[in-house]
Amino acid sequence: MFGFIGWIIFGLIVGALAKLVMPGKDPGGFIVTALLGMAGAVIGGFVGRSLGMYGPEEPAGFFMALIGALLLLAVYRFAFNRTSRA
Repeated sequence: MFGFIGWIIFGLIVGALAKLVMPGKDPGGFIVTALLGMAGAVIGGFVGRSLGMYGPEEPAGFFMALIGALLLLAVYRFAFNRTSRA
């Protein structure tokens, strides 16, 4: 199992890949990217368990973490763009 530092590094890698796959202007730097990736892994794990891809105690795989981060990035951009127009 990953330690805390391992989750930060994993989150940073997944978050950076999500931002590369979905290019565009986003706010946030290193910390937001890492949090996006870590939260994406949690979302991906939840979706994967719901679809029967993972057991109850298994963490998300890299692909599902990336899918979760992309989903979270889309929601983040939608929410940020919505508040900046007001």
